[in-house]
Amino acid sequence: MKHSFTFFPLLLLLTLFSVSFSAIEARSLLACNPQEELTGNLDFCKASLPIHVRVRDLIGRLTLQEKITLLVNNASAVPRLGIQSYEWWSEALHGVSNVGPGVKFGGAFPAATSFPQVITTAAAFNESLWEKIGEVVSDEARAMYNEGTAGLTYWSPNVNILRDPRWGRGQETPGEDPLLASKYAARYVQGLQGNDAGDKLKVAACCKHYTAYDLDNWNRVDRLHFNARVSKQDLEDTYNVPFEACVLEGKVASIMCSYNQVNGKPTCVDPNLLKGIVRGEWHLNGYIVSDCDSVQVLYEKQHYTASPEEAAADSIKAGLDLDCGNFLAVHTEQAVRRGLLSEVDVNNALANTIAVQMRLGMFDGERSAHPFEHLGSKDVCSPAHQQLALEAARQGIVLLKNRGSSLPLSTKSHQTVAVIGPNSDVTATMIGNYAGVACGYTSPLQGIGRYAKTIHRVGCDNVACNGVQGFEDAEAAARQADATILVMGLDQSIEAESRDRLGLLLPGYQQELVSRVSKASKGPTVLVLMSGGPIDVSFAKFDPQISAILWAGYPGQAGGAAIADVLFGTTNPGGRLPMTWYPEGYVARLPMTIMDMRANPFKGYPGRTYRFYKGPVVFPFGYGLSYTKFNLGLAHAPKDVSVTVPHASLHALKNSSMISNGVKIKNTNCDELIIPIHIDVKNTGTLHGSFSLLLFSTPPPGMWFTNKQLIGFEKVNVAAGSMQQVKIDVQVCKHLSVVDKNGIRKIPMGEHKLQIGDLEHSISVQASLEDINPARP
Repeated sequence: MKHSFTFFPLLLLLTLFSVSFSAIEARSLLACNPQEELTGNLDFCKASLPIHVRVRDLIGRLTLQEKITLLVNNASAVPRLGIQSYEWWSEALHGVSNVGPGVKFGGAFPAATSFPQVITTAAAFNESLWEKIGEVVSDEARAMYNEGTAGLTYWSPNVNILRDPRWGRGQETPGEDPLLASKYAARYVQGLQGNDAGDKLKVAACCKHYTAYDLDNWNRVDRLHFNARVSKQDLEDTYNVPFEACVLEGKVASIMCSYNQVNGKPTCVDPNLLKGIVRGEWHLNGYIVSDCDSVQVLYEKQHYTASPEEAAADSIKAGLDLDCGNFLAVHTEQAVRRGLLSEVDVNNALANTIAVQMRLGMFDGERSAHPFEHLGSKDVCSPAHQQLALEAARQGIVLLKNRGSSLPLSTKSHQTVAVIGPNSDVTATMIGNYAGVACGYTSPLQGIGRYAKTIHRVGCDNVACNGVQGFEDAEAAARQADATILVMGLDQSIEAESRDRLGLLLPGYQQELVSRVSKASKGPTVLVLMSGGPIDVSFAKFDPQISAILWAGYPGQAGGAAIADVLFGTTNPGGRLPMTWYPEGYVARLPMTIMDMRANPFKGYPGRTYRFYKGPVVFPFGYGLSYTKFNLGLAHAPKDVSVTVPHASLHALKNSSMISNGVKIKNTNCDELIIPIHIDVKNTGTLHGSFSLLLFSTPPPGMWFTNKQLIGFEKVNVAAGSMQQVKIDVQVCKHLSVVDKNGIRKIPMGEHKLQIGDLEHSISVQASLEDINPARP
């Protein structure tokens, strides 16, 4: 919410006093102020004590009513214990955002660095970049916290799988592949929380929305009422994979449960999903929070419980610790009074949230001893941070077509450029959703203007492109210029939270504008697309008059500069698509409500994502071109792998069904099953370039119903004429395993095919008995 203030000269002195007082108040501690004689020396304020001891001490001092006021995002103050109020809800999807009420821009912090939208950053396939972005975002978050304008608990990232190309929130995700989403999740979380901080937290991240959440509002079905029917196989094989990585690899401090039901049960009240999996199997060290008002939703809209008290009790007993909303604050006390919930259950929920606050240092008293106390306004929108935003945008841009090496453009041959399209001079469009206030913008028009003289025509007033009134002016501009750049695509009016797309084509008359301008252009015509989800641009792919196609996603505050750098060759593009680009016909008869990943040819169901869909595509997952050429060579890879099975499983080994059913990963020593794959990457072209090496595997033929799947990737920079060797460690249990229909992960025995570009290599995986009588030294 934005506020406006009117200042009057007679009130100037009072205003200055008020601002000064507010600044002092803003810098006050959350708790444990050493100046407070009554509370400053209580056990919960003693940083030297173990956190669980401090948590127990604090909870023991709270009344039931006080405890309940701490179960919601706008947690109340407890003045008698010196505890200030705290707002848990802040967002940092790709920069500190003011979407949540926990962040306030203004004063010393008018803006924060706005990085590319997640789908664009994922296209870089660069783990170190993702972690670095997380570090910068948390630097800026900590700086704002130090001045009292932000919190330390950020409900980011969104790691849901982009299952359907029409999903309006696909832009927030790392794409359609579970491994890609998992690695993005873990590295971004590590960057946010401080990878080397031990049990301490720089900020507390949150992976959302758990689980099988990927429909917002499609064909009169909305997320608040949707029941996702998901098989055990798909839950284990696809939907839960990034969340598991968040907890086990990223050590995330929070998981957010989603609005939707999964197999008839709201996720925020499902004890199997929360207590059973998140805490039981994955051992979350942190808290579980509801998506905003989802506890209220499961009662009022989904009618899952008969009373609000039952909704409050069932969600807390299932493992929910914090409510984004006020539902638990209103109904929990009566749930306890009615015997639906015990105070011990409330204590357990609070223990998880308070422990996170203590790991953040919120109960440590003076902040001077904290490692991030030095961060301030100078660390927000710094030149280094803005340069990283530019670099991230450059790395995420994907070159989809380049006929006859039309790109890069030349500043000598292309001195005048026509810049056309509804996204040609946009600013806020470039940062997508869940963004804050950017430090500044460079639009595509401004970026291209640094390289050449521009003739600008929008053609369409907006991306809806409902008329052709501006087409003739656009065609005239193209006739005058040495090259034409059409910047087209989507924006938040087409795809957004609560707004799924109906189809995959360019909106309105955009396609006609592109075709008419390309015919009129006297020089090369380049189509630049901004979007989160894929677009069917088959017409442009096959049109010889369209020289090149770039996908920029939503490239962030420096997006226009990055696009121009790629167009004119300052940057050699190296991004790859993190999702499949389907033809329009793919979704014509495919309801978004069907959650099955695997194809069912008997029902005419095509399957979803590159892992299970075998039909025609516009551009495949992992696709991306470069201005230079790379050759790959397999330097070293084993041909055989032995999976050890305990002697107790002798009967299973003798049973021929093991060959078809595979070895359960719990029946072998996964830590020892790591295969190093060495690949030589040689740049045989004339330009320096970055190369995203993608390693895929295909299981042996049989019952697994899967195409190839990504099992590793690495970003490598290779100078022209030189070679780099890349090593990827393949974890057999994780990367060569598949999930059966019962949701059990197994390693299929037989020939696994590895694929790296055009290279193929087979590895024979066989089972062997564990030696129960090892030789004694």
